[in-house]
Amino acid sequence: MGTLSGRGRVAAVILVVAVPTIILCAPAPAAAETGDGTSADTAGAWEWPIAAPHQVQRPFEAPPTPYSAGHRGIDLAAPSGRAVLAAADGVVSFSGFVVDRPVLSVRHDGGLVSSIEPVAATVAAGDAVRTGDVIGVVASGGHCDGRCVHLGARLYGEYVNPMALLGLLPNAVLLPLGR
Repeated sequence: MGTLSGRGRVAAVILVVAVPTIILCAPAPAAAETGDGTSADTAGAWEWPIAAPHQVQRPFEAPPTPYSAGHRGIDLAAPSGRAVLAAADGVVSFSGFVVDRPVLSVRHDGGLVSSIEPVAATVAAGDAVRTGDVIGVVASGGHCDGRCVHLGARLYGEYVNPMALLGLLPNAVLLPLGR
């Protein structure tokens, strides 16, 4: 910045006004989203990963922030050795140990990934699976340790409630506020 000359010194002031620009670049499902983040066309698209009876021992508990404590899936009662089934068609993306438990992940259409643990897998990464295929048996390790399996689901990397994918959560409906 320079100064102007004259009887007194006057500073030239340049005012810069920034106009914010918003760029949206997150992937989004083509269909409308339900209240828990899953899309309407995927709700009810999955089948149970174990045969009946289906007893949820611990429900999904969304964490308040991505790094907070929570329960990012559901625990289903299942003894060691019970068959574990593919919840939907897909391709095995991971089969191996994470810390102290065997984990199996399957990539599905629509940006969905299912993970189930502890599972002694009978499939390997890269294998295609169909809904209802046996993909392993309940093993031990982790917080379930031979008494349950933990089913997790991610939609475009964000954890969602698997119960919505099983068709067991009602869609959220926004109602007008009363005056």
